Amino acid sequence: MTETLMHKGSCLCGTVKYEVRGKLGAAIYCHCSRCRKATATAFATNAAVAASDFVIEGESALKTFDSSPGVHRIFCSNCGSPVISSRDAMPDVVRLRLGTLDTPLLAPPTAHYFVTSKAVWYEIHDDLPQFA
Repeated sequence: MTETLMHKGSCLCGTVKYEVRGKLGAAIYCHCSRCRKATATAFATNAAVAASDFVIEGESALKTFDSSPGVHRIFCSNCGSPVISSRDAMPDVVRLRLGTLDTPLLAPPTAHYFVTSKAVWYEIHDDLPQFA
């Protein structure tokens, strides 16, 4: 995990607000088909956060969709903004959707993951490491 600045964020409608009171993990671009469908974009930009450092307000507006066994995508039921995901196998970690941050991300993303399932219409034009 890299950044120690406290981060704040929210969903599109502002019903869900959160603080990250610890370090953000390395930011990554995820090109897997589930992230593409969940965000309706070419990729998701995520970072791991210790679940104990993630404090949320407006939790009653959150809904969960189980995209595969043991994987939970958590979003605002009012506006649909994806906020975090979690895995049963990693109960101490949530994956934060960095597009919901209201504070600056100090370190840029570090890699592209699941590039073998990336959108065929999207070309990667940077020198970051790419992982199948």
